[in-house]
Order: sequence, then structure tokens, then C-alpha cells
Amino acid sequence: MRIRVLIVDDHRIFREGLRSLLAQEPDMEVAGEAASGREVLQMVESVACDLVLMDISMPEMNGIEATRCLRAKHPDLKVLALSMESDRRFIVEVIEAGIHGYVQKDVAFAELATAIRTVMAGDIYLGPRISELIVKDYLQRVPDGLPLTYEVLTAREREMLQMIANGKNSKELAASFNISIKTVEVHRHSIMKKLNLYSIAELTKYAVREGLTSLH
Repeated sequence: MRIRVLIVDDHRIFREGLRSLLAQEPDMEVAGEAASGREVLQMVESVACDLVLMDISMPEMNGIEATRCLRAKHPDLKVLALSMESDRRFIVEVIEAGIHGYVQKDVAFAELATAIRTVMAGDIYLGPRISELIVKDYLQRVPDGLPLTYEVLTAREREMLQMIANGKNSKELAASFNISIKTVEVHRHSIMKKLNLYSIAELTKYAVREGLTSLH
């Protein structure tokens, strides 16, 4: 089944370029286009789509507000941010709005296609530059009261946390541990519950703080 993508950007020529590129991917199709946050909120009510490719800086309603509204009303709909912004505080605000991934507009299309497939597989996609910015932000304001990894996680959970932080998706984790994807999700939920962290981004930042990953 093809991934139905809804493109949201206030620049028509950019939307047309994305439509052309996405049309060349055998597993993707463009479900529609919107030029503003308000327009996409209306479109999702009548257009069947799996993922919204969301520009952030738009008139009328920006991508952050539109994402909050979409996630509240359509929690299963994937939202992938696409923006030129690289300010750390701005990106943190976008992530806190509930997006499933963040891609900068200056990347090659191949990375965007990878991001779309990663998000649709149930994982978070943050490019290397974005991951570094998020980790730095977290380390600057991390509370001291978080539990120590070795106090609350089993050996397998620590190993899985490390692999998650290093970018392994659910399919790769299942293969590494010789378990089903459903079992991976059970383990991941258990890790999140024990650490009181409820997103892949938070798990990654925690793993960096605990020295479980090479990211810095």
C-alpha cells in the first residue's frame, strides 16, 4: 500500500517540486496540497492521507499550531516537519507540539524519503544535526532527579535503550533480539514507563546523559 502524503507549504513552486519528486517513489503518492495551517485542518477532514509533510513558517496559522490541532483531533496521523529553521529553541517547540520527525529543507530528497518511511514505520526521525541540537538543549536543562539506568532497567532493557538511542528502528530491534516487533513495542513501553519518558527523543537524550550512546 502506498504512503499517502499531504504536502503543506505556502510556496506553490516548492509544493510542485515535492509532488514531482514524491511521484517517482514507488511506495508514495501525493494525496493533496495545502498552502496554510488552516487549509490543512480543513483538508484532512475530506482527504485520506497517512502523513502530513508540514512546513512550519506559514501565514494565517503556522505549522506548530496546525500540528497541535492535528495531533489532538487525529492522533494516528503522522506529521513530519519540513523547515529551514535551525534555531534550537524553535526546533524544541516544534517537537513538543507533537511532530513525528523534523527534516531541514536543505537536505537531499533521499533523506526526506527516508524520513517519511521511518515515521510511517512507527519511529521518530531526527536528522543528525537536529539530534545534536536536541541533545544539547536537554543537557542544559536536564533535572537531577531522573532515575539511574542500572537501578530500574534490566540488562536487556539497557541494551535495547542503547540501540534505540543509536537510531535502530523497531524492525532492526526485532531482528537483533530475535523477537517480534510487537514484543519490541512491549519492551519499549516498559522502558518508557520505568523512566517516565514517553518519546523516542526523550529516551535518546536520557541515553546520552547516562553514557549509553556515542552521541554527544
